[in-house]
Amino acid sequence: MIRKPPFRKLRGYAFDPSLSLNIDTALINNITYQVPWEEDLQPGPKGEYLEIVDYDPTVNKWYTPVNLNELYIVAQDGIDPGGSNPQFHQQMVYAVGMTTIKNFEAALGRPVLWSPRRVKGKDGDARFTDVYVPALRIYPHALRDANAFYSPQKKALLFGYFSARPADITLQMPDNLTFTCLSHDIIAHETTHAILDGLYRKYIEDTNPDVLAFHEAFADIVALFQHFTFPDVLKNQIAATRGDLAAQNLLGKLAQEFGIAIGSYGALRDAIGEFDEKTKAWKPKEPTGDEYRTIMEPHARGAILVSAVFDAFLTIYKTRVADLLRIATNGTGILPQGQLLPDLVNRLAAEASKTAGHVLQMCIRALDFCPPIDITFGDFLRAIITADTDLIAHDNRDYRIAFIDGFRKRGIYPTGIKNLSVESLSYSVPLADGLDEPIAILVDFLREFRQAITYVKDREKIFYLNRRYIAGGYMNDQEIMGLHQRLHIKFTNSIDFEKLTGLVFSDNYEALGIRSSKAYGYDQPRPSFEVHTLHYTSRTGPTGNQSNQVIVTLLQRALVEVTKDGDGNWQAMGSHDAAKGLKLTGGCTLIFDLDTLKLKYAISKPLLDIDLLKTYIPGSDMDVHKLNLGRALQLEQQQRGNRLNMNAYKAYFSPAERNGVGEPFAFLHTH
Repeated sequence: MIRKPPFRKLRGYAFDPSLSLNIDTALINNITYQVPWEEDLQPGPKGEYLEIVDYDPTVNKWYTPVNLNELYIVAQDGIDPGGSNPQFHQQMVYAVGMTTIKNFEAALGRPVLWSPRRVKGKDGDARFTDVYVPALRIYPHALRDANAFYSPQKKALLFGYFSARPADITLQMPDNLTFTCLSHDIIAHETTHAILDGLYRKYIEDTNPDVLAFHEAFADIVALFQHFTFPDVLKNQIAATRGDLAAQNLLGKLAQEFGIAIGSYGALRDAIGEFDEKTKAWKPKEPTGDEYRTIMEPHARGAILVSAVFDAFLTIYKTRVADLLRIATNGTGILPQGQLLPDLVNRLAAEASKTAGHVLQMCIRALDFCPPIDITFGDFLRAIITADTDLIAHDNRDYRIAFIDGFRKRGIYPTGIKNLSVESLSYSVPLADGLDEPIAILVDFLREFRQAITYVKDREKIFYLNRRYIAGGYMNDQEIMGLHQRLHIKFTNSIDFEKLTGLVFSDNYEALGIRSSKAYGYDQPRPSFEVHTLHYTSRTGPTGNQSNQVIVTLLQRALVEVTKDGDGNWQAMGSHDAAKGLKLTGGCTLIFDLDTLKLKYAISKPLLDIDLLKTYIPGSDMDVHKLNLGRALQLEQQQRGNRLNMNAYKAYFSPAERNGVGEPFAFLHTH
């Protein structure tokens, strides 16, 4: 019996075509990707996760789809890299896209699902239904423009191509046809946007300066650290920098050919340095601590987060190789002149690769520990620390301290903590006595859901199982009480649950600008809220320990009007006037441990004033239901800033249902 191969070998570029034209980098730029073997892969390629559609609207031409199962193609590890071959372009986007997906699934402990397509009901039904999207479409030659972007509306990646306009013709030939679909960094970046949108659809809502910047930064982080999975590239750069990865090197740069083609003097972005506009020479970046308070443009602001994470990586790497350098230098710490010995290069490269893999996994795992809306860089730091503490009990190499230090240097501090320590940053849930019984009622739901989904591998079945257990209904002739219905019934008028989630479950919800709704099978009106996502995840730690969890995210929307009272103090009042009101959204991530069947974490972006709720005394007449003034003011300020350029805002950031466009990344990535 012949077993199917564990992976498919496909040749491609480690960076982009320009490095294959440089004598110093040509040998390391051509690499072989190892992607999961898909037995039913169709020409395109078209597989379970990705569907490449190669139509060029500029010249009105369909390019012949590549068949990666052809004998000659399989025998030579894919098509030869070449800038003028559309079939290689198709192969390149497939290889990098699948590599990125594989890295996410390893860290998340579950299959990647794309953001669902929202379809309006038939026969005048105004409600939207989430429809499963099996494969993300990729268009390698979608537009003649210096742009590439993920389209949430099309559920697709669109790559452009254009004629280069270099500022220095010694760096690149003028009018050189530059294809964004041949850049590893751009492909990985756009694929990450799509995966992140599948996890958190609300992260494209511009509710604070960090949200869109986080999308950009996280996509850069994934592209950046995938460089360290290329062994020959890594060894070459370790040797070139003599082990000092804080010096100028290829590993810390993103989209070099693209950056030069649009008129820059170097890569589109660089995690550790930049080119001086006066001297045209590269120089390392030194954090000042003011960047986070002064820089607002999404790409530039996102670069602050990227540099903080890369700083943490460098700190960990230096710690891991310190003993190797002591041995190699007889304790002096000063390397001898000349090239490093190959054995030392191999060992340094192994440590750098392992460190980069750990840092990338920490960042991806942290996504499950983030709030479902309105994310900030401080929230992400807390998520990194909490997720790592949850899976790995003993941090014997001080990874967490390195992350805290990298964020601190750039003035990124989370709110709501007493000090900058691992213990303070890690989330915890001090459950109130009043919640013990209601939370225990959800144990039956967790048992049912675990039994139904644990061994399901089919992504479409997982998607619809999640939806069924959220909404309730019938499955296999058995009625399921959905999570939404259980929360409606069990937590009505629960002050303790409101303290935990920051969402409204009391009877005076209409005064707070919240609509009413009816749960499935339950006629009594209740405050409207949404069970946004439901995920089962199973992760394995470095010591073999297993972490099985169910992750639930809740959302609730209120129409809010921000005004001043008679004393000139700001107040956030519930509104029912859509013309005047702001749509303020609260959200909470609940993480349940399936081994103990207990709630482990609650990570909230509260709709309510939690401090006021905490002062509540049972039996008192105190009105504890006040909207979160701080978040309402922040949203009002952000909306005011967007109104300064209302045309651009309407075109790219308002919901697609209202204007038919809704393409935030097309706007963000325009050069």
